Amino acid sequence: MSKINVAIVGVGNCASALLQGVEMYKESPENNIGLISYNLGGYTPGNVNIVAAFDVDKRKVGKPLKEAVFAKPNCALLFYDKLPDYPVQVQMGPVLDGISEHMADYDPDKSFVVADQEPCDVVKVLKESKAEILINYLPVGSEKAARFYAEACLEANVGFINAMPVFIASDEAWAERFRDKNIPLIGDDVKSQVGATIIHRTLTKLFENRGVILDRTYQLNFGGNTDFLNMLNRSRLKSKKKSKTKAVQSELRTALADHNIHIGPSDYVPWLNDNKICFIRMEGRGFGNVPLTLDVKLSVEDAPNSGGVMIDAIRCMKLALDRQIGGVLNSISAFTMKSPPVQYTDTEAKKMVEEFVEGRRER
Repeated sequence: MSKINVAIVGVGNCASALLQGVEMYKESPENNIGLISYNLGGYTPGNVNIVAAFDVDKRKVGKPLKEAVFAKPNCALLFYDKLPDYPVQVQMGPVLDGISEHMADYDPDKSFVVADQEPCDVVKVLKESKAEILINYLPVGSEKAARFYAEACLEANVGFINAMPVFIASDEAWAERFRDKNIPLIGDDVKSQVGATIIHRTLTKLFENRGVILDRTYQLNFGGNTDFLNMLNRSRLKSKKKSKTKAVQSELRTALADHNIHIGPSDYVPWLNDNKICFIRMEGRGFGNVPLTLDVKLSVEDAPNSGGVMIDAIRCMKLALDRQIGGVLNSISAFTMKSPPVQYTDTEAKKMVEEFVEGRRER
């Protein structure tokens, strides 16, 4: 099978975990932990080939990719350290709204430090690197920057995986543009392997299936990586809160009133680094109208939790490219993203992906 040429926007913790995972699974083909399947439609993790990378931090721009993925402020867990010498240097991207102003007030080892360089010609880099797919790992709230890279993909004829909560795939105007150019699109806002959203969705569906009325619920998240530091600026959270809330509400036949559901990032604790802590509380009523309360705590390394999901998304997009399928890929979007254009239960979405891989479903 041919290589899958991938470009990355945002050489942060998620990119670090993704690269570590790709190289680790290359070495251990018998290991498929965290993947739908080691071989997905003829493609394995070893087929993923990083050909370009974009960032704005001076500790990463101009540096070899192998070095940049471990540069500060990255703090992702190191679970595989034998990365190859990728023939890729990190390119300076446009800053736009990619960095919140408040981050300048924090320790630079935990925050971003913008490089004093002119941005590269992103479309030119994508074309010259022969990238087939671009992954958007920009920080939450980077609305203008996300749209810039989506435009670049349309111009360079490159598939776009939108891993952050700016609505591209779930915006019909954007979806139509990718469909018209026959370029595949996956989004929006990556859903971790076993993260806060999928656990909350599963428990919500359990309440529904067992006839329990959910009256109110919250999900509180905190951590110590740049994602949580960035989200201290509450003005950048509108799309993130909407994405996470919709993901849970979609499991209910009757949506909760806004004042009965609270889902979103809560605080930043520097010493947690990439460890994410989540508390979920669900209050409902069962048989006899008797109250029922459920409390859950999740502790997980945030970046690796989405690595396997992203490898699955990459391989499904490559299958779409091989089959000349453009527009939103609904099946893999529903399986891997919090805010796909069409919400399905996670069980339904997994079955749809299997059908897509087998060629029995177009999208």
